[in-house]
Amino acid sequence: MNQPNKTLPLWQVLLCGAAIVTLSMGVRHGFGLWLQPITQAQNWTRENFAFAMAVQNLTWGFFSIFSGMVADRFGAFRVILVGALMYALGLAGMAYSSSVLTFTLTAGVLIGAAQAGTTYSVIYGVIGRNVSAEKRSWAMGVAAAAGSFGQFLMVPVEGFLISNFGWQEALVFLALALLVAVPLSLWLREPSFAGGTAPLREQSIFQALREAFAYPSFQLLMAGFFVCGFQVVFIAVHMPSYIKDKGFSPEVASIALALIGLFNVFGTYFAGSLGQRLAKRKILAFIYLSRSIAITLFLLAPLTPWSIYIFASVMGLLWLSTVPPTNAVIAQIFGIAHFSMLGGFVFFSHQIGSFLGVWLGGYLYDKTGSYDIVWYLSIALGLLATIVNLPVKESAIERQPKVAVAL
Repeated sequence: MNQPNKTLPLWQVLLCGAAIVTLSMGVRHGFGLWLQPITQAQNWTRENFAFAMAVQNLTWGFFSIFSGMVADRFGAFRVILVGALMYALGLAGMAYSSSVLTFTLTAGVLIGAAQAGTTYSVIYGVIGRNVSAEKRSWAMGVAAAAGSFGQFLMVPVEGFLISNFGWQEALVFLALALLVAVPLSLWLREPSFAGGTAPLREQSIFQALREAFAYPSFQLLMAGFFVCGFQVVFIAVHMPSYIKDKGFSPEVASIALALIGLFNVFGTYFAGSLGQRLAKRKILAFIYLSRSIAITLFLLAPLTPWSIYIFASVMGLLWLSTVPPTNAVIAQIFGIAHFSMLGGFVFFSHQIGSFLGVWLGGYLYDKTGSYDIVWYLSIALGLLATIVNLPVKESAIERQPKVAVAL
């Protein structure tokens, strides 16, 4: 029998959800550190590595739709459990791939699918179902800040593991670390899904999809999130090599990625908190405009370790700060019944942008010997995202009363 009025304690949702996101996002944020060790050891091109990372991002987005559907229907803990096991298997496979194909299948497809079950679309669904609307944007900011802390914490750890144990052994250590998410998932079993049944909902999956895709604000949010993915994943994967190409030591690149993670903690938390008091569309427009300005100044300024650190810090403040307000708007407009699924579709748009950003970075570098074109594209797309977020309507959509359904 359903128990729709029972929810998990706030502290339990935030503690376990934040820990899972910390592990999952922390590990993936450092993948750029493996670009040169793997390509040099395997005699692959940067495009080979970048394509696998691009497939990973696209797979992550695609499977987020279905992990969201399953989590909305049966609860999140089963999805997280399977995702954690797949993540560990993918990292181990990534370490011992002997061909570009197997590397793409493990680092790309397997880890991408695993991330769909261990990151925001699923964790935010738990938050949406168990945290009141008055605290929801703030709670999403806390979860996003945890993922940011994972980036800050894990990048130096990953750099240390690569330097001291080698890139293959480092991946095996990370695979073991991901298994911690298995017991954490058990703490996110929601009472409303007791017995494996879903709470009754006023819309079916297809009704919810038809309504969302016919609503202009949903389309605008998808367009803006596409830009977010293009910018951040291009920078995360290619900036370490960009810095090394300019003659700086690997430590400068590691510190830059760590600073992005550190300042992202504050940026995501404040974005979530501000979303409780200010119009989220204005917050999003400000973030995208600020990114374009930051990238422009970074390219114009003389490149020094300090200019790199300042840029990384500013981008960190803006990095995943789009995530809490974007997801809070989705919940605010459409409600929480199909929130994980709808968030998965918006995130899929983000990951299409990620695919293009990371792949174009590698492709155009191999063709031109430079990342300049992709930097310029990032600036232009940021200005476009600024414009498309301003017309978003945040109020709840009006529906005719309907009979509740189970699917």
